[in-house]
Amino acid sequence: MGGKAPERLAANADGIARAAELLLAGTPVAVPTETVYGLAARADSEAAVAEVFRAKGRPDFNPLIVHVGSLAQARELAYFSEDAETLAERFWPGSLTLVLPARGDSPIVPAVTAGLPTIALRMPDHPAMRALIERVGVPLAAPSANRSGEVSPTTPEHVARSLGTGVAAIVEGGACRRGVESTIVALREGGGWHLLRPGPIALEELTGVLGAPAEAADARIEAPGQLTQHYSPGKPLRLEATDPQDDEFMIGFGTVPGQCSLSETRDLAQAAARLYACLHEAAASTKPRIAVAPIPAEGVGAALNDRLRRAAA
Repeated sequence: MGGKAPERLAANADGIARAAELLLAGTPVAVPTETVYGLAARADSEAAVAEVFRAKGRPDFNPLIVHVGSLAQARELAYFSEDAETLAERFWPGSLTLVLPARGDSPIVPAVTAGLPTIALRMPDHPAMRALIERVGVPLAAPSANRSGEVSPTTPEHVARSLGTGVAAIVEGGACRRGVESTIVALREGGGWHLLRPGPIALEELTGVLGAPAEAADARIEAPGQLTQHYSPGKPLRLEATDPQDDEFMIGFGTVPGQCSLSETRDLAQAAARLYACLHEAAASTKPRIAVAPIPAEGVGAALNDRLRRAAA
């Protein structure tokens, strides 16, 4: 990753083979998932994971999500309770990350778990990422493919703009279908669970499977996306706006218009898919500030409001 523009790899057999070659050699590669683009590295290599931290400028107390290709592979890394098995059967492959007790004999390097006794696991639902995990044969640590704290990438262009020469290659899989990072659930030893990060799998879906969550968890960082300030577009951001000021780039929703609209039809799934694209557009505009229209908090709207609050912090 030394000063050259990233290789652009097609999301086909040849592109996956080249990406796997780089990963096995310890070089991180940007890869599409159904949520956002991830900066993938083999999770059993200290050197490869260090390259991810270097590229992102990421704080080392923030753990990484480990992406697996099968439930069997996940069971080799963590202890699965009955509730964990139930969630995996219901939502994997998909946009749910499980934080579980890590196995002591796991090959995952300590930098991935940030020294915690738990590990964050996800089985992604994107053909390119799944093919890559299968080809490499080891779990992949893959935080979002952008500089730490910046707006997450949902297209190859977002990756290239944020990481530049800091990434060796980008597997080009078009725009991400979901558009916001995975929901993260921590399952506690002895029972109980916590929602650590809202996402495409809504709280209502989880309570329908597990019942109500336990009392609020402590303040430690257990998973990505828990930092107070995150997803920053680099400009002041005003929420719940209906009437933009002259110096504000307006992100609209529903009947509230803007230079970029999350969804004119108030479709929250469409809004989630467009959120980061609109923030990238706002960041690149000549306007020094950003305003965002009100977004309902139900379903995936809770995840949108969570990301926007952190972006505005």
